[in-house]
Amino acid sequence: MPPTFTLEEVAKHNKSGDLWVVVDGDVYDLSTFEDMHPGGGVVLRDLDVAGKDCTEVFYQLHRQSVLNKYKRLIIGHIGGYKSTIVHPVPGSLSKVPYAEPSWLTSSHPSPYFNDGHKKFHAEMRKFFDEEIIPTAAEAEESGKRITDELMQKMASIHMHRMRLGPGPHLHGLSLPGGIPGEAFDYFHEMILHSETARTGTRGYADGLVSGMLIGLPPVLNFAQPSLKARLADEIFTGKKFICLAISEAFAGSDVAGLRCTATKTPDGKHFIVNGTKKWITNGTFADYFSTGVRTSAGLSMLLIPRGDGVETRPIKTSYSPTAGTAYVVFDNVKVPAENLLGQENKGLQVILSNFNHERWMMCCGAIRGGRAALEECLKWASQRKVFGKPLIEQAVIRNKLAQMISLCEAHQAWLEQITHQMTRMSYKEQATHLAGPIGLLKASATRMNHKIADHAVQIMGGRSLTKTGMGSFIENFARTHKYDAILGGAEEVLMDLGVRQAMKMMPRAMM
Repeated sequence: MPPTFTLEEVAKHNKSGDLWVVVDGDVYDLSTFEDMHPGGGVVLRDLDVAGKDCTEVFYQLHRQSVLNKYKRLIIGHIGGYKSTIVHPVPGSLSKVPYAEPSWLTSSHPSPYFNDGHKKFHAEMRKFFDEEIIPTAAEAEESGKRITDELMQKMASIHMHRMRLGPGPHLHGLSLPGGIPGEAFDYFHEMILHSETARTGTRGYADGLVSGMLIGLPPVLNFAQPSLKARLADEIFTGKKFICLAISEAFAGSDVAGLRCTATKTPDGKHFIVNGTKKWITNGTFADYFSTGVRTSAGLSMLLIPRGDGVETRPIKTSYSPTAGTAYVVFDNVKVPAENLLGQENKGLQVILSNFNHERWMMCCGAIRGGRAALEECLKWASQRKVFGKPLIEQAVIRNKLAQMISLCEAHQAWLEQITHQMTRMSYKEQATHLAGPIGLLKASATRMNHKIADHAVQIMGGRSLTKTGMGSFIENFARTHKYDAILGGAEEVLMDLGVRQAMKMMPRAMM
């Protein structure tokens, strides 16, 4: 048992070289740490800190994770002290109001989620908390790609497969929570994309092989059987990386404007590819590129392996290099004709086939990311004191939080309704009936996060401008939320798509 102390005993250790403090009942000996303190030793020698219970002061300046980092400095506890502060454990649900979608709370039954979804969520939350989130901030800062060790851990629970959604690639497998692969649905998949957004590190979230989520489906759905089998095994086991290479400097949302060319050799056995691609997620470390090219009479899709003539260069963007954003050059690259995905000159069908699913995935992440930002603001407004009282007591702050809560709840409900429709429709039916609604949801969700980011920055103040410390999550969120407004189709393009799709069903109705 660790020794116990009284506050009076701690108060005797209040000077340089003999300096104790109390935080939430734990007694820390900072005598040898004071000069290593990032804020300087003078902060610890302050009369309101040295030898005092500085719990309130600590939580004005630091996140809870700091306590975990310096557990070694604990020498005992205050006798009889009972903590009132919630210390989350891996896999636990947040107790902060509106921090979790309502289906995860015992007081709000859901028509969509069942006990199997909750068991699956519990295991995935624990996996993210223990394996992914602890390394996220470091990777976001260093820019290093996901480690091989983590890739293998993800593969061991079939996470690479699950993130692609329901399908034959999961059949026969036993998934987290005891879910049979055949029972895996879009609500299970939603859980995975939502948990990824909780990392609060937008670049690292994309670095978690998000390129595979959009680069592998064209192979699984349109490649020749032998190529599909070989590549799927390499990717699902975490041995190789793949990305989608569509966007160019001249063609973003305008896919029909692609200039990268693929010319067939006279013997018909190869394509010679020349051109460039830009803003390719995971491109810097990809082994394969599912690539949109212009062929003799239209667009085609080719699977291009990294090799002679393929060069990738990192592009500096507003989020971390860990995402592997690349400029890709194809210089006389010789690609076997067997690597054609789908039919020659009919590649637009292949390119467009996964857009709905990609946009829906981004909705899952964007909406959960906005909720995570809301949780940060609710915590901060409750613990931060200004003008002698908690920030939450300011009516203007409560108004901002009310707007954020309303946006999160409304978009979550819309997302769940669309996801339910997806579970009842084939891919073809989804393309007919859900392309417009999904496009509108994505555009609305990214507008939502624009407003949430604006409110969050005002609530957090100067801390929201700092990449480390209390405001780190909000700083990252405010800096990177616009990615979802551009990637997968710009807001304006998707809003127009939603209305045009609706007009196709418009009767000759009169006022």
